[in-house]
Amino acid sequence: MPQTLGFAVSGGPNASEIVGLSRLAEDLGYTSAWVAEGHGGDQFAVLGAVATATGRLQLGTAITSVFVRSAPTIAMAAATIDQLSNGRFVLGVGSSHRVQVEPEHGVAYAKPITRVRDTVAICRALLRDGRVSYGGETVQIENFDLWFQPLRPDIPIYAAGLFPKMVQATGAIADGIILTRSTLKTAGTIRADLAEGATAAGRDPAGIKVTSLQPTAVAKTRAEALDRCRPGLAMYAGFFPRYNKLMASYGFEDECAKIAAAWARGDQKTAIAAVSDAMVDATSVAGTPEECREKLQAYRESGLDEPIISPFARGPESAAIFEEAIRACAPR
Repeated sequence: MPQTLGFAVSGGPNASEIVGLSRLAEDLGYTSAWVAEGHGGDQFAVLGAVATATGRLQLGTAITSVFVRSAPTIAMAAATIDQLSNGRFVLGVGSSHRVQVEPEHGVAYAKPITRVRDTVAICRALLRDGRVSYGGETVQIENFDLWFQPLRPDIPIYAAGLFPKMVQATGAIADGIILTRSTLKTAGTIRADLAEGATAAGRDPAGIKVTSLQPTAVAKTRAEALDRCRPGLAMYAGFFPRYNKLMASYGFEDECAKIAAAWARGDQKTAIAAVSDAMVDATSVAGTPEECREKLQAYRESGLDEPIISPFARGPESAAIFEEAIRACAPR
């Protein structure tokens, strides 16, 4: 059975470079390409270009925030990429983070799980019926209709989840889950929570795909690869309270406390130094090419349907760093 493997971009390479990286990944046997947004460029515009430049890769958003775009806008964008890719699109949605949504976008952040539920319901109805009226707790749509026919009336929708309540909600409403920074023990726990949510909603949990974005660094030595992962991990644990909580729950309470304290006072150097080798190893794919391929296989065997490599790179060398990782981790 062919190995499933995706790659994700969350900043660094520009739009044209992402198109080139996607072509390369397709040629090397990758099964999917995912684009985040944040500060990295318009994900749907990038995926539109990737759609026309590839023919086999599954394409997805990982994730699109349910707070910074309206639900009908998300549904239209999804239908557009699905048509351009001839049915290869997966809509990945999530609640993002208060520290991004409010100060960076000027949008109130409230009831994130309900907002995801409402957005998914609106997207499904609009794609299926061509029009929607919806009176939800967080989103109300008087009437919205499409002036074009979507290629597929039922585009797969994945949701991002980290903790039990959101994971259970994902089991109730979504076709898959997008995890991040998982350990080799994560999938088992997640599948139990997904099953609980799916069963309560009368759905079969066996049909829900489990994917995870895994920070990835490839180098000539494991030590060098671990060092490459530290800045990204420090940024996520320092800036995002939710990721700090997640990684602390893996047994890294001391490291996470030190990282958060250093980040809060603007001391990124100390925050990076507080990231231990064990913390990187538990949540990342880091090492020589052979070590990285072995780790990815271990993630598959742990219960992930599809691991997704997610290099962290900024600056003019970003595309080269991504290319190195894509080539090194390619399915064999």
